This record gives sequence, structure tokens and C-alpha cells, in this order.
Amino acid sequence: MTGADHLRLLVDLHRHAARQGPGGDEETRLAVALSGLRSAKGLKIADIGCGTGASALVLAQELDVTVAAVDLVPEFLQVLDRAAGQAGLDERIETRSAAMEALPFPDRSLDAIWSEGAIYNMGFAAGIQSWRRHLKPGGILAVSELTWLTSERPAELERHWREQYPEVATASAKIAVLEANGYAPIGYFALPERCWLENYYRPMQARFAGFLARNGPSAAASAIVAAEEFEIALYERNAAHVGYGYYLARRTGDRHQVRP
Repeated sequence: MTGADHLRLLVDLHRHAARQGPGGDEETRLAVALSGLRSAKGLKIADIGCGTGASALVLAQELDVTVAAVDLVPEFLQVLDRAAGQAGLDERIETRSAAMEALPFPDRSLDAIWSEGAIYNMGFAAGIQSWRRHLKPGGILAVSELTWLTSERPAELERHWREQYPEVATASAKIAVLEANGYAPIGYFALPERCWLENYYRPMQARFAGFLARNGPSAAASAIVAAEEFEIALYERNAAHVGYGYYLARRTGDRHQVRP
């Protein structure tokens, strides 16, 4: 199976989902409150890896803002365009199909960059380093990122996530990366279990039968479902040890040394 075929299957599985990763509207609102942006006017914000736009819709509702919602997958953006129109937010949300490694924004043009459950595609350190230049001085970075919640983990959990995402680390390690790369942390919290189970995993499980019916008989589609079921069961056994940390930080001055 080619990479394009694999991507097509993943898009088919997730295109009608409210979320393509763990998260919640309440948690996005909490991040907005911690960001200190609620009273600001005329903000320009980019939501990177926005998927079908759950966080972009909340940002457009909560702030005086124009949200540039960026994702590589046009099908996700089409869903967001429809949702924005239905919510009366189409003038506040502008969708753009682009890779997160090459954002279509001038340097120092954004008041904030948001990215929920997506920066892992680029890697945490690479993402915050690359995106920093697009923020105005003092601009806000708000990202959720796979995070160890305990100092010691079961071997099966450690093995799986070290293979899938070697940058998984504790919150203190992630905050140190932010500080080493020109950001001053201003807030952190861990997503609750419902953001994984109720908002992401359970709705995805409900889509498996239709996904397999549309794409069967297909060994590739079956393999995707099997991998997702394995990850869900792994999370259910180990939710106390791993989750998404939500990190908020402010771009500081330019005199710093960028380090991984």
C-alpha cells in the first residue's frame, strides 16, 4: 500500500468526525482563558492541523478574531467550511490547505498560533521552532501534545509510544523545550480522560463498521481498525500514565539560542 492509499483511508475514517484527536470545547475555552487574549481586539490567529475545525469554531466564537484554519487535507476543510456557515462564523474563519512545515503567513504576522493534537506530525521541537517566526513579539502559542503524566510507566505503554512518537515526554521536559526555544510558558493542564474516550475514541469506534463496509474487503482498512483498537485498549489500561498536555507560552525576545 502506498502512502497516498494509507492517507486516503485515514481521511475516509476521520472526515466526518468532530475531532481527529483527543480534545474538548471546554478545554479549548480554558486555554483561551489562560492565554489572556479574551479582551484583545482584531486578533489574527492560525489554527494549525485544524482537521474538521472543532477548535477553530470555538476560537471564532470566543474571541474577536480572524482564524486562519490550516490543514493539509482539503476534505477536512470542506467540512469546516460547511460548519462555519451553519454557525454564522464563515466571515471569521478562513480555511487554507497547506503543510504545517511551510505555513503561508508572513513573519511576525500572527497574534497566536493554536494547534490541538497535531504538532506531533512535525515533532514538538521542530514545530515550535518553525512556527515561532510567524508570531508577533509577545504572541501566544497554544498546543496540545502527547505527554507522560507519571515518572514511571508500564512497559507495554512505554514501548508503544516510544515506537510511535519518540518525542513523548513529561510536561517538565516539554516546558524546558519551550523555554530553550524562545518561549515563556504561561499555562499548562492535562486533558481529562473524557477528551480521549467520549470525544475521540468512542465516536471513532462507532464509525469502524461503516469504514470497513466502504473499503472492504481490504487488508489495509482492517489493519487501520486493528491498530486503532489496540491503541484504545492500551489507553484504557493506562490512562493514568499518558495523555495530552495543553501548553500555553508567549514568544519572548529574539536573543536566544534555539536548541532541540
